[in-house]
Amino acid sequence: MAITGRFVLLAVAGLVPLLLFPAWSTVLFVAIGLLLFLTLDLVLAASPAKLGLVRQQPGNVTLESHVDSVLTVTNLGGRKLRAMVRDGWQPSAGALNPAQPLDVPPGERRRMTVSLVPRRRGDLESPHVTIRSYGPLRLAARQRTRALPGRLRVLPPFHSKRHLPSKLRKLRELDGRAAVQIRGAGTEFDSLRDYVRGDDVRSIDWRATARRTSVVVRTWRPERDRRVVIVLDTSRTAAARIDDEPRLDTWIEAALLLAVLAERGGDRVDFLAYDRMLRARVESASKGNLLAQLVQAMATLEAELIELDWQQIPGQVRAVSAHRSLVVLLTALDGGAPEEGLLPMVAQLVRQHVVVVASVRDPLLAAMKAGRSTASQVFRAAAAERALLERAAVTEQLRQLGAEVVDAEPSEVPPLLADTYIRLKAAGRL
Repeated sequence: MAITGRFVLLAVAGLVPLLLFPAWSTVLFVAIGLLLFLTLDLVLAASPAKLGLVRQQPGNVTLESHVDSVLTVTNLGGRKLRAMVRDGWQPSAGALNPAQPLDVPPGERRRMTVSLVPRRRGDLESPHVTIRSYGPLRLAARQRTRALPGRLRVLPPFHSKRHLPSKLRKLRELDGRAAVQIRGAGTEFDSLRDYVRGDDVRSIDWRATARRTSVVVRTWRPERDRRVVIVLDTSRTAAARIDDEPRLDTWIEAALLLAVLAERGGDRVDFLAYDRMLRARVESASKGNLLAQLVQAMATLEAELIELDWQQIPGQVRAVSAHRSLVVLLTALDGGAPEEGLLPMVAQLVRQHVVVVASVRDPLLAAMKAGRSTASQVFRAAAAERALLERAAVTEQLRQLGAEVVDAEPSEVPPLLADTYIRLKAAGRL
């Protein structure tokens, strides 16, 4: 007996005054008749316990994409099921039609399809299904909630993928497919040429010289296949919303574009998500598609309300690669005192690695800086100016240490970070 079954209790309670006042006999007969109808309708309702429920798991879907969750209901009882079935997806799953009417004759089954348009990245769940079974008159109903776990993993959307074709064209030019290859100091063999005064005698190819009448030297080009280590900050600063999107999501977009680009360029890519402990790790050397592994690892990442342990970052990088690598740190430039955390850590990393620090700048600062019509706007402009000057000072300090800095608005961070990688690769600094 469920919500509508309460009418039966109300009818029984209504008999008490009628028994005390016999003159109300007509009303008494009506109440008794109503009670009988309600009881009969409730008895004839199919039992929610005699239903077979099977859920087809929706699997994985990218953020704001459409996916269907299919529920199969089998009537194992002897009465026809007339029910309202509600699939209990959490609100962020974006269920468009979670409650649907369902009529299932005895011994038959029906499929219920719930359309989902998720609004949040991560693992979303539906722990149960609620069935409200009505009688033939639909005056009373039985209701029961059945445990039937369902899970949907919502992957990052990778909107920055639209920049990938243009960045790959630039990368192919470096490989000599559309432009002359860059020669210089390196360890990757390029070609042979005649010796000229000033060449290093160690580069002489004696076998080739023996086959010719002149001395021949080998030329080398900078190595193209290096290691790229991407470190994603998942501390409290990643939770700040900029341009209606958490910093963490912007950094994920930038990391995805850079990782795919670097892998296509032949580099090994390692991804770390870290705050005070390692939240995720992906290696391109492992089997499987790198992009698929990355989106799976990033799907469940959330900003933790703790401070980043800067002192552990060099150790985490060292555990991944002991050789010279490109280390890309996705973090905030305005979180805490940079001279106590960020700057000493970068100073330690640049001794062995090429370091790039990528951050997100709030476009609201520029808008606040421009508005000076009223006294309150002047105060806001002064605060925005101070914040921008502090960011510029930290950026300059990082560059003096030898690090590259990408500090831009959310939509510009992924392509600018990719351009920085291509520029470093073209200069032979990787």
